[in-house]
Amino acid sequence: MPSTNHHMAPGDQPRAHLLELIGAVDPWDDLERTHWETATQWIAGGAPLYRLGKPDVPAMHLVSYFAVLDDRLGQLLLVAHRKSGLWLPAGGHVEPGESPWAAVVRECREELGIEAVASPITGELPLFLTVTQTLGQGAHTDVSLWHLLIADADTITDYDHGEFDAIRWLTGEQVLEQPAGLLDPHMHRFTRKLQHARWTRV
Repeated sequence: MPSTNHHMAPGDQPRAHLLELIGAVDPWDDLERTHWETATQWIAGGAPLYRLGKPDVPAMHLVSYFAVLDDRLGQLLLVAHRKSGLWLPAGGHVEPGESPWAAVVRECREELGIEAVASPITGELPLFLTVTQTLGQGAHTDVSLWHLLIADADTITDYDHGEFDAIRWLTGEQVLEQPAGLLDPHMHRFTRKLQHARWTRV
């Protein structure tokens, strides 16, 4: 894995913390390795990290996704995101000065009405990393850290209807059977990486 040992300005702990988080991600394939390198260079290079104005200021900014897994049923929660028109994990933009995990805790409460419980597979570290150009007006680039949470499906009884049209629980195989165009463009790859992580868990 490439080194994350970059020279940080004194007192720039959030940037150093992000580099540590990304350094814990083991790239799944060549595309994730490319995204890993892009994100590392972006963070270490001193560019602004957080969205300051909707939807595209600055043009590249940090996002925390959280995939919710019912481990007993082997099902993932997907939400029908109104703005993108895609099925994807819940999540949101990381606020200035906020850690990616703190964004997960906040967004999980706001969007699903539950407390975030980290999966033992990853703890509070991200499992997956993507760098994605969004479509439509105000196009921008999301640097997304994908976290893994655990919850029983029957504990999620409501969701943020302003953000989502619907929610669904799908097994990994069912996710992979969905046409790629209906999902976040990296959802199939994330699901394969998660399946591997679950299979190899001690």
